[in-house]
Amino acid sequence: MSTFTQQWQDWKAQRETDLAEPHGWLALVSLDWLTDSPREYPGIPGRWWQDADAAYVDPAGASLAHEGEPITGVRRFELVNSGAGTRVLAGDVEIEVARRSGYLIRVHDPKAEVLREFRGVPAYEPSPSWVLPGRFEPFGSPRPTTVGAVVEGLSHVYTAPGVVHFSHDGVSHTLTAFNGKDGGLSILFTDGTSGVTTYAANRSLPVGAPAADGSVELDFNRAVNLPCAFTDFATCPLPPAGNHLPFAVEAGEKTPYERG
Repeated sequence: MSTFTQQWQDWKAQRETDLAEPHGWLALVSLDWLTDSPREYPGIPGRWWQDADAAYVDPAGASLAHEGEPITGVRRFELVNSGAGTRVLAGDVEIEVARRSGYLIRVHDPKAEVLREFRGVPAYEPSPSWVLPGRFEPFGSPRPTTVGAVVEGLSHVYTAPGVVHFSHDGVSHTLTAFNGKDGGLSILFTDGTSGVTTYAANRSLPVGAPAADGSVELDFNRAVNLPCAFTDFATCPLPPAGNHLPFAVEAGEKTPYERG
């Protein structure tokens, strides 16, 4: 086995291990949008509501904890829109609070059926031909970019630091990039396989931090599904305008078994 293939298989194994975390995306069992009236939600302890700025929970006698401390009275959560959520613990489940225009709560249950039946993610066989050189071109200043979401009527706003240029079969292409993890980039895209062999709405390509001259490597073998490909309880963003590739990227993750 080549080093390239072995590295890809190691990456895929770690990716599937991460997906199978007991309180990860595959453990989602519900999604509820909060209103301005305190109320209970089916199967979720406490009373929950929101105002224009924050979400709130009153434990109402339930045993809840946040960041290692019991919640003994009304707790306020003010979060960044489209940003990271926070978790409230209730027994063996975690209640995620997140802001997606309004506030939502969703339950991560380690006994979730999707998690219990998870058997990995189908993917194309790795090929070095899908590792392409590219060039990052930063904008003069990062641009707030509004994109749609898999949930109708919802939108996300992300910061785009620039675009990535690359060529495939002699044709040049340009994709808008968002900030990724650890100083790298993240590119949301669709292509000729979308809705055929890969998830229709989007895939995400992580890209390492650009070199000093702007050069980057696009390894489409590591194009991954977003959480919405596995569960209806995710609110994933759609790719920005122009991030559709007019050819089939026969690399990376395919449509999950759960959507088969």
